[in-house]
Amino acid sequence: MISIIIPVYNQAEEIKKCFDSILLQSYSNYEIIVVNDGSSDNIDEVIKNYQTKFAKFIYISQRNQGACITRNNGAKEAKGDYLIFCDADVIMDPKMLETMLQTLENNSQASFCYSSFLWGKKLFKLWPYDAEKLKQMPYITTTSLIKKEHFPGLDNTIKKFQDWDLWLTMSEQGHSGIWVDKVLFKIQLSGTQTMSSWLPSFAYKFMPWLKQVKKYNKAKEIIKQKHKLK
Repeated sequence: MISIIIPVYNQAEEIKKCFDSILLQSYSNYEIIVVNDGSSDNIDEVIKNYQTKFAKFIYISQRNQGACITRNNGAKEAKGDYLIFCDADVIMDPKMLETMLQTLENNSQASFCYSSFLWGKKLFKLWPYDAEKLKQMPYITTTSLIKKEHFPGLDNTIKKFQDWDLWLTMSEQGHSGIWVDKVLFKIQLSGTQTMSSWLPSFAYKFMPWLKQVKKYNKAKEIIKQKHKLK
């Protein structure tokens, strides 16, 4: 069984499309675990309308504690052999779970499976797993199917690049991933998360004075120090 863990914070509208995409999955042996991280919108009402549509549904409501603690709290409740952290703004391709699970079953050496994805209309086409490349840059999102037995938990002290930190930790423990050369999900853009807030890669190299770049570099340095990266 797959445990689909959905952390949510003030995303009552976005999570509707996320739920709808899960209901359309070709693979049906899953449980839903929604962790509400102190939302102030009408998420409780949305949950009430959707939870009866799923065979297995767990709803946890907590005070605001941040992304890592929220995901870890969801993972503690998981009963599946596989975990996937599906943010509330994710819209799954109908065959996403089936494709990822089949890929992992066909590649027993891998501990997790990831794919390319769309961020709004922008394509993030990834590449085969490369442990050395991973040390240089983050390129795998938490929206990946993970063997629960190999999941080390997220570091609650990390505020940014939690996904990068997770995959580096798993790599250090001898666990690797496998890439599916398909676009298996889309991330909805809403509120302040728009294409205008996205910076092209050259900005991080040639515009170090930008506030967004400064925060990025500071967070990146924390990861590099923790994992002793050059």
